[in-house]
This record gives sequence, C-alpha cells and structure tokens, in this order.
Amino acid sequence: MPDRTCRLVTLGCKVNQYETQLVKETLLQNGFREAEDDEVADLCVVNTCTVTGEADSKGRQLIRQLARRNPGTRTIVMGCYATRDPAALRDLPGVFEIVRDKRELPDVFDRLGIVDLPAGISQFDGRRRAYVKVQDGCILNCTYCIIPSVRPGLQSRSPQDIEDEVRRLIDNGYREIVLSGIHVGHYGVDTTRGKSGLPPFRLWHLFERLDRIPGDWRMRLSSIEAVEVNDEFIHTAANCEHLCPQFHPALQSGSETVLRRMRRRYSVTRFLSRLEQLREVLDNPAFTTDVIVGFPGETDAEFEETLDVCRQARFMKIHVFPFSARKGTPAAGFSDQVHPDVRKERVHILTELERDLAEEFYQSLVGTDVEVLVEREVADLPGWLRGTDRRYAPVELPGSRDEIGRFVTARGTSIRRTSLLADRPDRLPADSNLSNAGANRGLAASAVKAGF
Repeated sequence: MPDRTCRLVTLGCKVNQYETQLVKETLLQNGFREAEDDEVADLCVVNTCTVTGEADSKGRQLIRQLARRNPGTRTIVMGCYATRDPAALRDLPGVFEIVRDKRELPDVFDRLGIVDLPAGISQFDGRRRAYVKVQDGCILNCTYCIIPSVRPGLQSRSPQDIEDEVRRLIDNGYREIVLSGIHVGHYGVDTTRGKSGLPPFRLWHLFERLDRIPGDWRMRLSSIEAVEVNDEFIHTAANCEHLCPQFHPALQSGSETVLRRMRRRYSVTRFLSRLEQLREVLDNPAFTTDVIVGFPGETDAEFEETLDVCRQARFMKIHVFPFSARKGTPAAGFSDQVHPDVRKERVHILTELERDLAEEFYQSLVGTDVEVLVEREVADLPGWLRGTDRRYAPVELPGSRDEIGRFVTARGTSIRRTSLLADRPDRLPADSNLSNAGANRGLAASAVKAGF
C-alpha cells in the first residue's frame, strides 16, 4: 500500500500550533508522511484562528489555495473559526470534515482508519523551543473577545501528563519548554474548585513539579493575567531554577475608563504593583504585553494614559493590535467606534514607543552575561548566530552552525534597535574577522529583519 501523504497549516496562537503538532504526530504514527513541496497531498489539515476578521479571511484563503495546489485532496478544517462559523467553511473546495469540537477528532481519525492516538507530542517541528499545552478554555467576559465562545469552560491537563510530555521533549533535545494555554493562569481551577478533599494544584504548583526535572533546560510561561500574579506565584517564580524571568501580562489598555469598558479585572495601579513585586524578587525580569488601541470610545487622553503606563511598566516588547470588531462580542455593537485612520496612527505611535523601550531594556543587559538559546545563523553575516536569552531578548553573537539548538553563554557588548549584540572572548582569536565584524555589526545596512 503506497504511503498516504498529508500537509498541515496552522494559523493563530501557540495552542493552535501545539494542537497541529499533535495531529501531525497522530498521522505520522498511522502511516502518513508529510508531502514534499512539489507533491500532491492526499490529506490536508487547516487549523484556523478567529481572533480577528483578518484571521477568518486568511483561513478561507488557505483552504482555497490548498485545494488548487492539491487537486483531489480532502481537507480537515479545525480550530476556532471552524467552531464559530462552520457554515462559512462547509462549501469551500476540498473540505470534507469540519471539526467544531476537538473531542470529535478521534471519530474523524477513526473514519480515516486511524486508531493509534498518542498521549502527547514528542517533537515540535520547525522550532528550537517546544510549546506544551497545559490547559484550554476561558471563562472571562471581556467585551472585545470572541475566544470564550469558541473555547468555553476550563480544561486543565493532569500534572503527570504534562510532566511526561516535558520529559519526553527534553530527552529529544528541546532546551526550552513554553507552557501555553488559552488562559494559563486558570490552570487547575477546574480540577479543584468545589471538589472537597482535593488539595489545590495551581500554576505555581506545576512550576515546582516541573522544576524538579533535571537537566540543562528552561521553561517559559506564555502569558499570565496580572490578577493571577499572587504571593504564591511570586514566591515560586523567585525559587524555580528553570523558570525564565520573563512574563507576559496583557495590559490591553493603560486607561482605567477603557479597562472598565473592556471589562478587564484589574486597575492600572494593581497591574503596575504586580510588576514591581516581581522586580523585587527577580534579577532584572523582562515584561512583554498586549495592547489594543482604538477601542470604542478611546479618546486622545485615554490613549496618552496607555502610553504613560507602558513607560512606567518598562515593557521589553509590546504586541500592538488595532481594535477589530468581532461579531458576537459586546464591543462590536458599541456606538462610538474609533475611525480606522486614528487607530492606524495610534498603532504607529505605540510601535515607536515599543522600539524605544526595547532598546532601553537591551541596554540594561550590556556588560552582563546572557544565556542564549541559539536558533539560527544570521543571514547577512557569516560566522554569526541569533537566538534568545532567558529574558526573551534577541541576541546576536559569534559562533558556529553546530551550536544551533544549544545554550551558549556570552556577554552583552552593545545594542541596536532589534537586538543585543554579544561577544564570546574565549572563542575569538585576537586577529579574528569576527572581531572586526562585531565592531561593524551595528553599522550593517541590511539588518536581520525577522522577529524572534
């Protein structure tokens, strides 16, 4: 029987990427192989996102492209868009299964003759770090967000399953594990809430359990809500050897009035206080965040408040999103929508501030030792590598290709707008071309443009 071929495409978040990897390993374990670039795939899988209207559009476009490039293929569509609006996808070319609920996947696989299902992933193809999904679902009611309606409820994985998966990934050479979920800070809430006799097991308990896994590896938290950074979280973060000192609390807005219209659960004062508490117990932690600009009714003064809070928070990176009205959310019906041109201008202003803040944070690493997970070669400078340190700062440093996927230690020497430059004196002979290249690195006309 000839090999059956498959092709998988993912849109959206880390959780989607994890779920696609799990589907891929299921297919490969059951006689499929990935199609070559010039080969027609028997089966295509599209994992969709619906966080914005643009994401919906990209999903439909991808499905049509796959049908054109793989004539006769059968396409499985899964993910949040498939859950929210299956009717919009049903008649697209090649679509033969729409998975509205991931719990339906075993039945879909069974119809394909697939009965051997892995308990978790063992690889994370195409990446130097591996995402591990620890929970699913969100029960909040933010006025702008569609996700709680397509991933409702809370579903936490067992600590044992997570530990087994993390150990397997470390054994297979992954040096960084990113704990991911739809609302990671609610990990464990569903397993203990209202269940008498069960000891609580929350996110910080998971940190402690995973931290006991020996080896040269590190774990990173994908995101956290500021209100979930409590005393137990802070104490554990300060005492976990493998946990990276970088956290992603989503600010969304620095205006108290906008936060209330968003139905966020914190005040600006409380948000900033949690960051300062982490700074008190950790060595120069990095904070990244999400901000929505142009939320309905956002005035110039409210936007200025957001800029001011971002400066106070000293974020290393800000993911800036113009408000996108999602049908089915309260904010989509708010009457005082901000003009698209104003939203665009505010994105530009906040992006410029983000670059300045990033540069300030990189400067704080100059003269310090950094542990870098090497991820790739620098395309425009032979003998140089690019990776990320424990604080998620992008670092460029001299080295050799065989160090990709490994940790190396270097010392920050200077910065440019997109990265920290680092040196490794123990690796460089006195007359090395790399030394000259490093001196000129900041003047390079064609800087690396890819993000980390």
